[in-house]
Amino acid sequence: MKFLLIGRGKMGKLIESTACAAGDEVVLSLGHDDLDRLGSMGKVADVVIDFSRPEALAEVASYVRRTGTPLLSGTTGYTAGQLEQLRSLGTAAPVLWSANFSLGVAVLVRALQSVSGVLKPDFDIEITETHHNQKADAPSGTAKLLLSAIDPAGELRPVYGREGNCGRRQKDEVGIHALRGGTVAGTHTVHFFGLDEELEFTHRAASRQIFASGALHIARMLPGKAPGVYDLQAILFGQ
Repeated sequence: MKFLLIGRGKMGKLIESTACAAGDEVVLSLGHDDLDRLGSMGKVADVVIDFSRPEALAEVASYVRRTGTPLLSGTTGYTAGQLEQLRSLGTAAPVLWSANFSLGVAVLVRALQSVSGVLKPDFDIEITETHHNQKADAPSGTAKLLLSAIDPAGELRPVYGREGNCGRRQKDEVGIHALRGGTVAGTHTVHFFGLDEELEFTHRAASRQIFASGALHIARMLPGKAPGVYDLQAILFGQ
């Protein structure tokens, strides 16, 4: 399969090497310094894979809309408006965005969707995420993904860290805390604190390889699908 890769960071390089090792072809890899080449290009690949930065969205979106090339995006840090712009591309091509392409995280999301409705009324919920010291955005896209699984209706009020005399914890709070250091690929824990009991769900990524392999696995499923916005959970679990 042929891929057009957007992003030359660590993830982009890992995706490229993983794809080539599997017998796929990365037709072209673009970074922020030559992204404008998209404006003069036709359809050259089966799928666009974007693991860049939010500011690349305008160029990527224009290319996908013009060529109808399926898009798989793992870029994090998007605003709500940018995510809406990304989803609007579903009128022109198959589009799938996820903050995390790990199978383990997908299962964690599924588990949280199942248990949160039971626990949320009586348990306090906090999310902690840890990443390497080069990560630019916080909280992580995966932390936001887990929050969405826990609270799809947005009933809880996110609190990003606490400092000083901030008062007692309110019932509608959900704490989200970001740790940064070293070379941690990604650790996410959802804490449920109840009366005399605690429950934790933790996912640890030992390397970024799981994200690259997962993204490529899903990318290979997009060609041939009808234009639309596709959901990772629906593809993996069939609903």
